Amino acid sequence: MNENRLFIVANRLPVTVVSENDALRVQPASGGLVSAIKSYLDHNSNKFSEVCWAGVPGCTESTWQKAAASLEDATYTYVPVVVSKDHYEKYYNGFSNSILWPLFHYFPSYAEYNMEDFNDYRRVNEYFFEVLKNQCRPGDTVWIHDYHLLLLAGMLRKAIPELTIGLFLHIPFPSFELDRLLPRKWQQELLEGMLGADLVGFHTMDYAMHFLQTVQLTLGLSQERNIVRFMDRLVKTDVFPISIDYHHFHDAYGTPKITAMRESLREKMGKRRIIFSVDRLDYTKGVHNRLKAYEYFLEQNPQYHNKVVFIIVVVPSRDHIPKYAERKRMIDEMISRINSHIGSLHWQPVIYQYNTLSFEEMMALYSICDVALITPLRDGMNLVSKEFVASRKDHRGVLVLSEMAGAARELTDALIINPNDTLEMADKIREALEMPEAEQAARLAKMQKRISNYDVQAWASDFLTSLARIKKKQQTFQEIFLDEEAVAELLASYGQAGKRLLLLDYDGTLVPFTSKPELAVPGTELLELLSSLATIPGNDVFLISGRSSAWLDEHFGSLSLNLISEHGARVRWKNKGWKTEVQTHSEWKEHVHNIMEMYERRCANAFVEEKEFSIVWHYRNADPEQGRLRATELMNELKEYIHERRLEIMAGNMIVEVRNRGIDKGTAIKKILSKQQYDFVFAVGDDRTDEDMFKTLVGKPNCFTVKVGPNASYAQYNVMKPEMVIELLNDINKQRLQVVLPPVD
Repeated sequence: MNENRLFIVANRLPVTVVSENDALRVQPASGGLVSAIKSYLDHNSNKFSEVCWAGVPGCTESTWQKAAASLEDATYTYVPVVVSKDHYEKYYNGFSNSILWPLFHYFPSYAEYNMEDFNDYRRVNEYFFEVLKNQCRPGDTVWIHDYHLLLLAGMLRKAIPELTIGLFLHIPFPSFELDRLLPRKWQQELLEGMLGADLVGFHTMDYAMHFLQTVQLTLGLSQERNIVRFMDRLVKTDVFPISIDYHHFHDAYGTPKITAMRESLREKMGKRRIIFSVDRLDYTKGVHNRLKAYEYFLEQNPQYHNKVVFIIVVVPSRDHIPKYAERKRMIDEMISRINSHIGSLHWQPVIYQYNTLSFEEMMALYSICDVALITPLRDGMNLVSKEFVASRKDHRGVLVLSEMAGAARELTDALIINPNDTLEMADKIREALEMPEAEQAARLAKMQKRISNYDVQAWASDFLTSLARIKKKQQTFQEIFLDEEAVAELLASYGQAGKRLLLLDYDGTLVPFTSKPELAVPGTELLELLSSLATIPGNDVFLISGRSSAWLDEHFGSLSLNLISEHGARVRWKNKGWKTEVQTHSEWKEHVHNIMEMYERRCANAFVEEKEFSIVWHYRNADPEQGRLRATELMNELKEYIHERRLEIMAGNMIVEVRNRGIDKGTAIKKILSKQQYDFVFAVGDDRTDEDMFKTLVGKPNCFTVKVGPNASYAQYNVMKPEMVIELLNDINKQRLQVVLPPVD
């Protein structure tokens, strides 16, 4: 059994304390997250030695202690985070649900910016942190859920760096234009808090891309294959569309209680067709628009009068918040108008319930309705749509689904609508009611296959597996300084090898950076050292640089070196001519050059360098803050241009480079290794471009990789500055007598 523990961290504990006859009792709470985690653990009980759930108990500490004594559920070890009523109000109803919720759901006009609310949001996150700091130990896995706790991962990371931390956001992450409406300090704190996690999960690729773009434009951090480098760590962003316990809903169809409820409903409704929807009270759910579309449908299709009924259930939620209370009033008034204006003594077009439903009641309505009308204005996922699909064991019924729900990315065989388009929704209601049974069955079968293949167990397992993978990847991305023992091991391995490969970056590695690239020319001592290393029998020395082939020829062409220019675009094997290694095209260069020139004008002391296969925008000499800001703006604009072109953007050491796709040092080194086997490999570099080289060499025997600078890297070791690289190369060069002496008979 795994000795590590799993901590589930959410706003509330998965239980509720209730008082009955002056006695306290703890009963299970409902909700998508609670059922999702419980379902996963039911099928994976041996994955962790202990599962703890941390959250607010919703009562005082003394009340919790009394109630906890009666707990019989052994699924979790409960970790209560007790918060005062006043702080919780400002954290939950204030910042979480009056700022983050509307903003992340694209209702910016509903957001209420209040510094006190943010302070309490931070304070409650700190309460969680203090409790978990005393509970967690290195090696534990912490899975944080949702927008209430976006600061927590960063706090835990600073206190216990060895934790494995996952964060999953159950609501949308908005575009940068929405997120930037937050005060700048709040933006930065929230993003840095989220980046304390090892893995940040979202429901859809849209949300993940919005997050990565916001991180880039707010913090200046670019991503590579959805991985961000932050505080010398790798943080992975990925997509995990949450699901349901498919068989729990599918197999419930034929149970006696639900069958009896379904038959009772059918008797009450007679031959009328049933449209059904259920939502929590929230302005994001689009209930008002749904009712407008239903009203319009009845006005345009009088033949359906007295032949259809809309059963709508609204579950109470946050109705003490003004915007929610206002929404309820609008719903009540509209239902009253539809029933009075269109209905009759014998027919009520809308049957409305403002209450919760039991599982059996919900299943009966799911499995009897002809149309499930689920049309949120914006929804992170929407599990109701998946529950409806799973419940239809009879392969009957039609799902009408908003394109603004995350579920629409998966349930593509639903009738997809724009929730703001009254005419389209009314047309789809009629299309759904008139859809042939064979088509209903075919659509449902496809959607059921999708949900059953990626159910809630698969969702949780997928997330936790990806979390373990990124943690393992981080272990190869580290900072270990080259000490005397490591140098001795390197020199011994070099001396014993018969065929040796030396891969040397240039700028920032063999010479320090200068204000202008043309000033960083090699001195006599460096040229003599490289020449000496290149002439040792058994040595293959490659100078692998971002410099152009013309520049490398000018300064190193007379040496017996192998030269690689522009990060791998061209190769010159020693004493031979240059050879282009990849297919390239250059029609893009003029447009990219023009864009970069505009940013050169907008950022003092920045400049553009054009090479044969790439164009580089340098900002080393610019004001650091202005340079970083312009670099992120430039990358954002370039991304729009290179979309669907065979180009890529690379953010290096104070540069932004656009180049043909498929050109990198890792690819170049793979070609070298395919031509020759080596007993010893030494690679050194300083920049992000060198990480491709280091990654290619991870795990290879007798291979020594060195990163110049203090940052974490895929390289095995770090040294602080180019002078230390030269010293190491001199030590290697001194081994030449030992290497070339013939063996003694």
